[in-house]
Amino acid sequence: MADVLHTDNLSIGYTSKAGKTVIAKNLNLTLPDGKLIALIGANGIGKSTLLRTITGIQKPLEGTVFLNDKKITAYEPLELAQNLSVVLTEKLPPSNLTVFELVALGRQPYTNWIGTLTDNDVEKVRQAIELTHIQHLSSKKHYEISDGQLQNVLVARALAQDTPLIILDEPTTHLDLVHKVALFKLLRKLTHETGKCILFSTHDVDLAIQLSDEMIVMTPEKTVQNDPCTLITEGTFNTLFEDEHIFFDAEKGKFIIK
Repeated sequence: MADVLHTDNLSIGYTSKAGKTVIAKNLNLTLPDGKLIALIGANGIGKSTLLRTITGIQKPLEGTVFLNDKKITAYEPLELAQNLSVVLTEKLPPSNLTVFELVALGRQPYTNWIGTLTDNDVEKVRQAIELTHIQHLSSKKHYEISDGQLQNVLVARALAQDTPLIILDEPTTHLDLVHKVALFKLLRKLTHETGKCILFSTHDVDLAIQLSDEMIVMTPEKTVQNDPCTLITEGTFNTLFEDEHIFFDAEKGKFIIK
């Protein structure tokens, strides 16, 4: 098993005229292929900042991000898009794209300047649609489908992009429990079937504990990465929320409200 991405003493945060604001420091994280990894932490802890930094959108304060053993800053935009795909939660701009056409946008890093799809591109799109079980939606306009279906379509677009690493920022935000569970199960299935690494941030901690291979937990004191069972044993989740009415029950493996 190889590491698709790893960080070396990474510090994240912001630089302003007043100086540096450090959100987290000395992060040595590894994202291995074939793993579903959840990123969790309280609101405002810095999850989005971490995702922006490891995807190359935001510069680190210190340290280095390596993607396939190459500094992420050394990638040209087109090459980066062939190695890393990102799924954000923002609304799609108005368009008349069908689901098939939306998924096909994932092939842009590989197509020519007029965007013509080759037979190989079409096959990659078809495979992505099959893997995410959205064949019945292919000809529908993207605005005609539900939020849960659209989330699967965006995952399919990332799969069509065919990168070893897929990063999703809060993919379950607007979904009900049934669709959250379905999406988590789909992501886990995809990592194990395709060998890709999928990292996603989420507030659904209990579900992430049950369905993730590994978790990255951000707290004010430190950021740790391990499998859920080890994190439970080490008491990591006890420090996640600074609220006397919420505590983690290690035996049940979930949070309890007093």
